[in-house]
Amino acid sequence: MKNYREEMHFKGRIFTVIGICVMLVVPFVIWFATGVAPNNQKLLVGIATLSLIYLPGGIIEVLTYGPILGTSGTYLAFITGNLVNLKIPCVMNAKEIVGTEINTEENEIVSTIAVAFSSITTVVIMTLGVLMLTPLKPFLNSPVLAPAFNWVVSALFGALGYKYFKNHLKLIIAPLIFVIILSIIAPSFVYGNIVIVIVLLALITILVARILWQKKLI
Repeated sequence: MKNYREEMHFKGRIFTVIGICVMLVVPFVIWFATGVAPNNQKLLVGIATLSLIYLPGGIIEVLTYGPILGTSGTYLAFITGNLVNLKIPCVMNAKEIVGTEINTEENEIVSTIAVAFSSITTVVIMTLGVLMLTPLKPFLNSPVLAPAFNWVVSALFGALGYKYFKNHLKLIIAPLIFVIILSIIAPSFVYGNIVIVIVLLALITILVARILWQKKLI
């Protein structure tokens, strides 16, 4: 297992660098094609601003999701992206179906397969969606149907969440009350810092779980 993880770290770093280079290709091609260079001062300000916003969240995501995804799954998930909306739910569902435990060889295999197939499925579905839904765009953007698409993500996470909540009712009360109050008091903070909110809820859940366990209530 140690040799496997060392190999995955080696290959993961290589593909991470390749992924970053691929993302930088587009702006550089536009730069060379048009001859219009970015303003250095504004570029540095933009990098600094975005780093302050997204870098802490990125670090927290690695610490939070890394144990769940495993070594190879972590690299694959962060390179392909869309962790919260797709990769993590797929891995958690696969883990529950197979019955694996975190930080085991079995979970490493299951999480990697789940991330890989979710990535492939996303590409295939998005490609088919673009090809097949384009003719239906006027119909889908109609005043009758358009509002429904604003609730697709909420409906998806509601269904996914209920599956886990019903089996751990004692653990969800405290974090649920906390996030409801926080959403009422500071909705813009919740919307703009979802990763930080997830970490806070995770810490609250761990604390509540420990208290309930010490009292032998779970």
